[in-house]
Amino acid sequence: MRNLTKEDVLEQAQEYNVKFIRLQFTDIFGIFKNIAITVDELPKAMEGRIRFDSSVIDGMVGNREREICLLPDPASFVIFPWRPREGAVARLICDIVNPDGTPYECCCRNVLKKVISEAETLDLRMMVGAETEFFLFQTDERNKPTVLTHDTAGYCDLSPVDLGENARRDMVLTLEEMGFEIASSHHEFAPGQHEISLKSDDALSTADKLITFRFVVRTIAKRHGLHASFMPKPANDLSGSALHIYQTLYRGLDNTFYDPQGIDQLSDMARYYVGGLINHARSFAAITNPIVNSYKRLVPGHLTPCYVAWSTENRNTIIRVPANRSEETRVELRNPDPACNPYLVTAVLLKAGLTGIKHKLRPSQPVNENLFTLSPADCRARNILTLPQNLEKAIDLLKQDELVIHTIGEGLAAKYIMAKELEWQKFQTHVHLWELEEYLPLF
Repeated sequence: MRNLTKEDVLEQAQEYNVKFIRLQFTDIFGIFKNIAITVDELPKAMEGRIRFDSSVIDGMVGNREREICLLPDPASFVIFPWRPREGAVARLICDIVNPDGTPYECCCRNVLKKVISEAETLDLRMMVGAETEFFLFQTDERNKPTVLTHDTAGYCDLSPVDLGENARRDMVLTLEEMGFEIASSHHEFAPGQHEISLKSDDALSTADKLITFRFVVRTIAKRHGLHASFMPKPANDLSGSALHIYQTLYRGLDNTFYDPQGIDQLSDMARYYVGGLINHARSFAAITNPIVNSYKRLVPGHLTPCYVAWSTENRNTIIRVPANRSEETRVELRNPDPACNPYLVTAVLLKAGLTGIKHKLRPSQPVNENLFTLSPADCRARNILTLPQNLEKAIDLLKQDELVIHTIGEGLAAKYIMAKELEWQKFQTHVHLWELEEYLPLF
């Protein structure tokens, strides 16, 4: 993360002829929001004196909203590359605080900061990388998104089959101009599906980047006449989209997950961290896989991470430890999807991992065979569970996990659960197209 001060931001805004500032923040679901101000209001904004209604953060309007404030993080200052240089537009990512300056209970960024601080008391620093998958769809004559893919390409295909190559290249170039370090980009398995991988950075910076990533990708896609979708399962005949999250804990310059003398060259700390993730994975599924559509992806099938287990080879388990060792030793969580709130996800992963380390929760042996060949009885005998099958079950499991509730905060958790229960109720009571096609001719 860059070390910029308030004074640096004010100087750079003047130097680069910035005229408008977007004060960006997320609600509890990870949806990017902003309040735009002119550069004349920037000194006031940097003092945390831009106020608005808490319902924007809470995700619902009731009768108990209150006034809260935006507090910009100077390190997040960046000028949008796609805007004119004359009269430029910049952004600042903001924390949400109460008028007295204390953190607002539903500020997801602060939730992550608290867990990062807890790790720092143990002299541990979390580094996070990510692979994000998304679709590029055509739009109709009214510029509305469809689920018609723009190509028929497959895994790692090139142009002219991969018609999204130019759009993906512009996305990467734009992200790099905004300070991102991109590891790779390529066409994914399904037609119109793409992946861009972010190199590891500290936990807060990566969460900021993932929130910004969705915004930038959709902006650049629109400039190419396409719609970028981060839905986990946007169509029945297409693969689902994942957000693979790579995690490492460092102590100073040392990767604590690597032990050249350990089994598979993994340290006890790495195994305890994995144990913590496995112990709470079913409970935090409502956060890593937060919408009704998330569970249309998490069904047994090709490369689908359904099983709450870990492996050094198998991609059907939710956790995989890639073969790279030494400084590249890391733990990959494969079940999250790109609809999630990266601040809350990173917070609960780090907290679960730290709890595993604290209590020395050694996981069972890694599962490297094809899990789809195991019978339900075999899975039970080896204590291999599956993720919840729908959002309702996921919310019920979340309610029962005191650690996850405490990590995100009881106030935020109550609002999140209430909203997700309402989402499930709406889904359950809505008459879907499948029902009409299946039943209308018969009854």
